[in-house]
Amino acid sequence: MWDNILFYFQNLEQRPVERMAILVGGLLLFWIIEGAIPLVKLPYKKTKVRHAGVNFGFTVIHLIIHTLLAFLIVSVADWCQLHSFGLVHWLNADIGLTIIIAILTIDFSSWLVHWVMHKVRMLWRFHLIHHTDNSVDVTTGLRHHPGDSILRGVFFMLLIFISGSPMYGVMIYQTLLVFATAFTHANIGLPKRLDKALSFVLVSPNMHKVHHHWKQPFTDSNYGAVFSIWDRLFGTFMKLDTKDIRYGIDKHYPNEKDEDFISLMKKPFQKLDI
Repeated sequence: MWDNILFYFQNLEQRPVERMAILVGGLLLFWIIEGAIPLVKLPYKKTKVRHAGVNFGFTVIHLIIHTLLAFLIVSVADWCQLHSFGLVHWLNADIGLTIIIAILTIDFSSWLVHWVMHKVRMLWRFHLIHHTDNSVDVTTGLRHHPGDSILRGVFFMLLIFISGSPMYGVMIYQTLLVFATAFTHANIGLPKRLDKALSFVLVSPNMHKVHHHWKQPFTDSNYGAVFSIWDRLFGTFMKLDTKDIRYGIDKHYPNEKDEDFISLMKKPFQKLDI
């Protein structure tokens, strides 16, 4: 059984249609759940479907970019296996430890690139598009400008190189990330005790919603993707009651244009409003 599972994930990067099906399946699952137990009533400009269409446009571009980067990702992973380079080789890890190392190191890359994009103004221009959404729901998770997506791919490959992860480890993490991203952005009203308990290990919906609050310093907190340990370890974890959270951004971009796809694509190349 293990051999079949590893073989499935080892070659998943080369099957973009199947990867798209996993992504869409995750979106649909949490789309249904957030409709059943919504956290708040969201102020869509027109309809939820139109809002989803704008965000799905960015999602398609994000997938195209990462499909094009797939050759480089596979090449890095294969080079590490050929030259026995990276943590999994230096520690002589078995399959179980290899998967753990892959998941943790690549998840750290997700935290690190997110932190960097908030701290470097030129990169913030691109990541800003993710934060302009005034109606954060399951479709917001992959609302990334192409510049943002490319930078994420670079950091992703860097940590694959450091970890020495084989492709099955990479794709197991990628699959976890798809569902975690949908879960943390979904407009889900979980019981507060359950959400708090989850946040000690995983990024929970309420924890990530703090990151989407319109004002700093809350915007500059809770950078984690799958695991919350990085924010707790590096002091970037913050709490805020969900009733006090307001989505969007308090500067740089007019909120009334948060569903204008063309304006969102152009914004990183224009002067930021103060």
